[in-house]
Amino acid sequence: MHNYLNKQLGNTLKFKSVILFVLYSEKKVDLMQYSDRLHNLGTEMAFSVLQQIQSFPQERQENIISFAIGEPDFDTPEHIKNAAIESLKSNRTHYTPSAGIPELRQAIADYYTKERNFPVAMENVCVLSSAKLVVNFSILTCTNPGDEVIYPNPGYPVYESQARVFGCKPIPAPLIEEEEFGFDIDRLRSLITGKTRMIIINNPNNPCGSVLSSHQLEALREIALEHDLWIISDEIYSNLVYDGMRFRSIAELPDMANRTIILDGFSKYYAMTGWRLGFAIANQDVVKNFANWATNTISCSATFIQDAGVVAITSDKAPSNAMVQQFERRRNLMCELINDIEGISCIIPKGAFYVFANVTEACKKKNFRDATQFQQRLLDEQDVAVLSRDYFGTRDPDETQEYIRFSYCVSRDDIEKGIARIKKFIES
Repeated sequence: MHNYLNKQLGNTLKFKSVILFVLYSEKKVDLMQYSDRLHNLGTEMAFSVLQQIQSFPQERQENIISFAIGEPDFDTPEHIKNAAIESLKSNRTHYTPSAGIPELRQAIADYYTKERNFPVAMENVCVLSSAKLVVNFSILTCTNPGDEVIYPNPGYPVYESQARVFGCKPIPAPLIEEEEFGFDIDRLRSLITGKTRMIIINNPNNPCGSVLSSHQLEALREIALEHDLWIISDEIYSNLVYDGMRFRSIAELPDMANRTIILDGFSKYYAMTGWRLGFAIANQDVVKNFANWATNTISCSATFIQDAGVVAITSDKAPSNAMVQQFERRRNLMCELINDIEGISCIIPKGAFYVFANVTEACKKKNFRDATQFQQRLLDEQDVAVLSRDYFGTRDPDETQEYIRFSYCVSRDDIEKGIARIKKFIES
C-alpha cells in the first residue's frame, strides 16, 4: 500500500509538473515580444531568387543561366589573397583602432587624393567591415527620427530600409529613362520639405548602370547647398565606368566635400565581395562619430583583411583593370543582343555591371501583367534568372513602364545562350 501511494503521489507530482511546465511555457511565450521596428526592416530580394534556384534539383541548377546576382564572377587576385595569408601567418589577428589601421586609412586617402579632384587625409577615412554600414552610420549620425531621406528609385533596397528602420521617412526620387536613368531634377526639387535632411545618390547606379551627368551633379549641389542637406554618395561602382570615361564624384564640386559622405569599398573593383571591407570618406567630425558607432557595434574590421586591403589599393591594378575591360566587352555584347529582341530595348549603361532593359512591349505581347510575371515565367520556362523592377524599391504611382535588370557578371558564352533563350521565349 505504501509503495502504491508513493507511486500515485509520484504520478500526481509528475502530472502537476507537466501542467506547470506547459502553463509556464505558454506564459513565457506570451511574454516574448519583438520590436515594432522589424516591420520596417527590408531585405535584398535578389537573394530570394538565389534561394529559389538552390531549391531546384541539381541537374536543373546546372542548366540555369543567371543574370540575377550582382557579384563579379572573377576570383580575388592572387597578390591580395597572399597578403591576407602572410598577415595571418604573422599573427595579425588582434583588435585594431575602430576607424581602421593607419596604413589602410592613409592608403585610401592617398588613392582618393590622386584619383579625385579634392584632398583626402587619413582623418577623413573610416574603415568598416561592410560598405553598407556607411548608410547605417550616416543615418544614425546625421538625422533624427521624423527627418526625411530622399533616395533613388529604382535603387538599392537597403537605402529605403535603413532610413525607415531608424525612424526617418524615406522619400523616393524617380530615376527616368528619358534622363538615361538620372534624376528628374524638377521632380527632385519638389520633394524637398522643411524636414528633408539627406539625399542618397548611387553613382554609378544599381540597378540601372547609369552615371550621373555633370548637369545632374551640379543641380544636386545647388539643392544641397540651398537647403543645407547631407549627401550620401554611394560610389561602390566608381571604378567600373566605360567608354574612356573619368568618374566624377559630387564631393569634387565646390563646397561639397564637407557635406558629402562617400561610401566605397573593395567588393566590386577588387572582386572581394566575401571579404567584407568597406570605408567612408567624410569630414573629420563625421569620421569620429563613425568610429564611435563602430566601437559600439563591430569593434573593428579584421586586421588581416585590412592588411590585404592595403596591398589591393597600393599595388598593381592590372587584374582589376582587365576585369573592367571584360565587363565592358560583355556590356557591349549584351546590349547588342537585347536590342535585337522584339519588344525589349535598353540604353547602353555607362557604369557598374547591369543593364536595365525596358520590357513593356514584351509584357504586352506575352500578356503578362508586369515584369515580375515576366521574370517568373522566364525562369519557369527557359531556366533564365533575371530581376524585375519591383526588386528595387516601391513603384512610383506614375510609372507605366516595365523593366528587367540583367547582370553581366557571367561569361560571354552564357550571355549568348541566355539572351537566345529570352529571344525564343518572347518571339515564339
